[in-house]
Amino acid sequence: MKIGIIGTGNIATYLLEEISRNTGFEGEIVALFGRNQEVGNQLSEKFGVDFYTDLHSFLNTDIDIVVEAATVEAASVYVKDVVEDKKNLVISSIGVFKAIRFYDELKGLAESNDVTIYLPSGAIGGLDLLQSANAVNGLERVKITTRKSPASLGLNENHKEEVLFDGSAREAIERFPKNVNVALVLAIAGVGVEETKVCVIVDPSVTQNIHTIEAEGDFGKMHLQVENNPMPNNPKTSLLAALSILSTLQNKDRAVKIGS
Repeated sequence: MKIGIIGTGNIATYLLEEISRNTGFEGEIVALFGRNQEVGNQLSEKFGVDFYTDLHSFLNTDIDIVVEAATVEAASVYVKDVVEDKKNLVISSIGVFKAIRFYDELKGLAESNDVTIYLPSGAIGGLDLLQSANAVNGLERVKITTRKSPASLGLNENHKEEVLFDGSAREAIERFPKNVNVALVLAIAGVGVEETKVCVIVDPSVTQNIHTIEAEGDFGKMHLQVENNPMPNNPKTSLLAALSILSTLQNKDRAVKIGS
């Protein structure tokens, strides 16, 4: 498996580091695409991968799968081209689907081009349970409460504890496109962006990103709390988000797959 990455930031660097030193990983990163030429050239030299600033040149390489590890804005510009070029795609910036019609459009395009789009679980868990619970539309209520430090939310470190938002996943992703990707993937797996409820709390006493997921339906009830350590160089991103991309790549072609 030959992997191409869109992005040159913390997640891209993490994937380059882990995959280059993991001799048991069945695949290699061979190409990077990004807009920051200085950083891209540094990564190219350090990890021995080709760096491109032209998307079509990047896609014309022999990559099998593309990992979007950039921003919501970059994803909105580039992911459609990736699918049209018939490359399998891993999307980390789930916020690109804040307009659900774009999700439907990309899904239809992937089906017509025989391409698979992977949406990693990111910084949360429980997605398999939600999909199973909703297999016959038996899922009734889903809510996620996200508690983060001021730094994680881009706020002054002296910001007091307070509820910043309480509403639908659709509204949440508009307000916090860099912080609540988890809410959107939860909505896609479950009851949708309007019915999935989101609460965002800023809390100066926490050092981890804490996500509490509650669900209820015919299956019973679920209460799941995940306390994530942030990435060392980016407090806005949970380490688990990067690990979930790595896991998606590792499990892509395995003969035995666990969960849905």
